[in-house]
Amino acid sequence: MTRQPRRIRAIRALFALTVVLVSVLGTVPAQAVSYDPITGTGSTWSQNALDQWRKNVASNYGMTVNYSGVGSSAGRRDFVAGNVDFAVSEIPFQTRPEDNSAPEVPSRGYAYMPIVAGGSSFMYNLKIGGVRVSNLRLSGAVITKIFTGVITKWNDPAIQTDNPGLAMPDKGIVPVVRSDGSGSTAQFTLWMSKQHPDLWSAFCAKAGRTSCGLTSQYPTYGNAKAQSGSSGVAGYVSQDYGEGAITYVEYSYALEAGFPVAKVLNAAGYYVEPTADSVAVALLQAQIKTDVPVTSPDYLTQILDGVYNNADARSYPLSSYSYMIVPTAVGGVFTEKKGLTLGAFANYMLCEGQQQAEALGYSPLPMNLVLAGFDQIKRVPGADVSGVDINKCNNPTFKPGDSPSSNQLAVTAAQPAECDKVGTSQCTTGTAGAPADTPTSGTGTGGAAAGGAGGTAAVDAAAAAAGPADAVAAVYDENGALVSGGPAGGAGSGLVGTAVASPFTLADTGWGVQQSIMLVAGILLIGAAVLPPVLWRRLKPLAAKVGLK
Repeated sequence: MTRQPRRIRAIRALFALTVVLVSVLGTVPAQAVSYDPITGTGSTWSQNALDQWRKNVASNYGMTVNYSGVGSSAGRRDFVAGNVDFAVSEIPFQTRPEDNSAPEVPSRGYAYMPIVAGGSSFMYNLKIGGVRVSNLRLSGAVITKIFTGVITKWNDPAIQTDNPGLAMPDKGIVPVVRSDGSGSTAQFTLWMSKQHPDLWSAFCAKAGRTSCGLTSQYPTYGNAKAQSGSSGVAGYVSQDYGEGAITYVEYSYALEAGFPVAKVLNAAGYYVEPTADSVAVALLQAQIKTDVPVTSPDYLTQILDGVYNNADARSYPLSSYSYMIVPTAVGGVFTEKKGLTLGAFANYMLCEGQQQAEALGYSPLPMNLVLAGFDQIKRVPGADVSGVDINKCNNPTFKPGDSPSSNQLAVTAAQPAECDKVGTSQCTTGTAGAPADTPTSGTGTGGAAAGGAGGTAAVDAAAAAAGPADAVAAVYDENGALVSGGPAGGAGSGLVGTAVASPFTLADTGWGVQQSIMLVAGILLIGAAVLPPVLWRRLKPLAAKVGLK
């Protein structure tokens, strides 16, 4: 057998080594460099964003992040018990819980890290003459009266005043509230206690609460329906029997369900939808507690009084952001190796993940919160902080050279249309997941809203994420029990027994770092087999001249 020439052996060896290296690099992020799996529980308010981000990092980086939306209160309790690596909540730990449960005092160090902003919206199911209403407007006082049992009919004069373009129907209102300890409830009740304290205090006293400012546990009353989780309250409203119902829920769930949300009256006298832009504008007036040490349990907690009363006509009053509670010391199930995963996931959320916030029904975090979040990542044991760099952060709210107080979404946000102003006109343009216009039926005039829901990236994403047309829809009775049909997964999905809305995530792009590496490896493998003979044929005449054997 003729011995293989040294040149061709060298070429084959070089290609083989390259293929081996690329193959190793392709498997390390998913296995040996290893990202240990991490687990968290908590908020359903921000769950749609978290579920999309978990999917992204699994596909692109081989990272496993488990998360269960059990409610903010349960998430904080899980963190206190050391049963999870992180928790997500809209409010800090409660040292004096209103349900008289034990104070929430973790035995290990922790920090609050902002993860996503958004608007607490009011999703509803209402028809006039058989036509769905998609342009409802409500003032803060009316919202508070609805959720405290003072206003019980849709044709109440106060609601009619908010809606001059609609002939409000003589139909009972069914408020739908959270049955579980909820950050959504806490944010909503904090707003009512600050903006309409007399109404809220009177309601709490009637419900048997001695003190009731911010509360995670909504008092039950009258004909209100209580459902568990954001998907539960949104699911109830979206059923046929939910006509006449209204709930408070993250905007993302209304998008996914294909239902509208009420435009809320702001301090400038305009009724505004909780879009990414209106939330970004509102949060310019948020105060973030940074006048305490980074190690303080109050560091980065939000003060929203300025948001509620923001005089900018573009702002949405009930805007806020959600926290991830991260450990700053090893303890419970959390280890330093898990800290590597948690740090990488947190960095992804603050930067790249924010690109998808608007499409998911949220508002991306501004630069000042991202910088503050970076400080918190640096406190997580085991986190690799080498990639924590604001100049490499692909976040849509800022660009290189921007000031932390700036927000690109707020800079470009459009002014509301005149028909959204208090008066005798009312924009007919639909909102959230129901972009179709609502015909004018009242005494007022109509008009088109600026930047109506029909053109938003969020609605486009909701349409793209919709399930197949021939899917069997779930049907529930008025108590939330499944009658027929149901979501994929059947009984094993854990959704039977309550009306729910499916999680809203974006379609998988199907391509990431792992896929790119595998493509390069495949090309090199083909090259290792094909190129050496081709190169040898070209080099053979030269080899003959020098007597190579």
